[in-house]
Amino acid sequence: MTGPSPQTPGLDELRAAIEEVDRRLLDCILERKRLSELVASAKIQTATPFRDRLREDEVLRRIRAMAAEVGLDPHPVEHLFRLVIEMSITQQLAHLRDLATTPLRVAYQGVEGSFSHLTAQKRYAGRSGGVLLTGYETFRQAATSVREGVNDVALLPIENSTAGSINETYDLLAEDGLAINAEVISEISHCLLGLPGASLDGVRLVISHPQALAQCERFLTGLEGVRTQTEFDTAGAARRVRELGDPSVAAIASERAATVFGLEILVSSIQTQMSNYTRFVEIATEAAACPPDQPCKTSLVLATGHHPGDLGEVLRQFSSRRVNLTKLESRPVPEAPFRYRFYLDVEGHASSETVREALFAIEPLTRELRILGTYPQATPAASSADGKPPGVELAAGPTPAAADPQV
Repeated sequence: MTGPSPQTPGLDELRAAIEEVDRRLLDCILERKRLSELVASAKIQTATPFRDRLREDEVLRRIRAMAAEVGLDPHPVEHLFRLVIEMSITQQLAHLRDLATTPLRVAYQGVEGSFSHLTAQKRYAGRSGGVLLTGYETFRQAATSVREGVNDVALLPIENSTAGSINETYDLLAEDGLAINAEVISEISHCLLGLPGASLDGVRLVISHPQALAQCERFLTGLEGVRTQTEFDTAGAARRVRELGDPSVAAIASERAATVFGLEILVSSIQTQMSNYTRFVEIATEAAACPPDQPCKTSLVLATGHHPGDLGEVLRQFSSRRVNLTKLESRPVPEAPFRYRFYLDVEGHASSETVREALFAIEPLTRELRILGTYPQATPAASSADGKPPGVELAAGPTPAAADPQV
């Protein structure tokens, strides 16, 4: 005679047990997050490189071996732990940026008084721990400083509402090693600056950044007998006017640049469009986490298979899922004459169901597909009327940087 067989737990009981296991998993992830913050602090104190790829490979090798020992498939376990490592890296980045004793190192293009400089000041003012702003002559130099770890982030202009796209920034994003963390939209008001005592009638040469010249084209066309000449930076152009000491030379720059370099404002608000905005993107080597519960934007770069209709089908996949496309830009691929990469900005988080489905659907249509970043969506804000730095609407979320062409 046999005893009663053990009773199988009911479905509700089993589900409750699974929920308890899930809770313990989350507690472990939370503890790992805390340890990651301590690791970040230790790296600061010992000047240890922030990301150690060899160490990560060793961790994954050990995880694969441990998974096999306990009877789990090593491949999906490795995938899971790769995600955990990326979460840890993101957390360490966020922790470092929040440390009161660690200034954020920010690169921008230009010199003091440039619109990039003013936008960076506005964005990072009041940050706990302070900010170190460093200006560079070119966008590439600013971006390279981020790639090489000299700076944490760079703020680069990417498009202007009057003059259009800033192609150099797009070309830099096509290269590996850079991601978009945030966007900033700044209203730009240009002034014509000259030496003290100079007059508009006496101006024969106007110098500035190419973007600034383009944004003030209507005003410049109305000046008879006046030539234009490009400079690397708007504020740099103002400095050049001061150095030349020639009253016939004027610069297009900000009101702040006039104060910095001791110039007079000959004419204010000379931009063709009074509502003249520049969109900046904050770039870093690691994409920061974006809160999924606020309006956000996802930027992509892709190259199609060069078959008829590929691009149209890519766009249709987003449209059919009602994913709004806010930007489409094409740039030539240097190593492939007459072939193009496409940059897309879409509304929505990369992890949302509709965007994720669209990305899965377009992958077979592309030779290259990369998410540049998901970040909070910024909106234009009016500039201050007293000549202070332009008003900026900040993308809430991760830290930022600075770069610019006076756009």
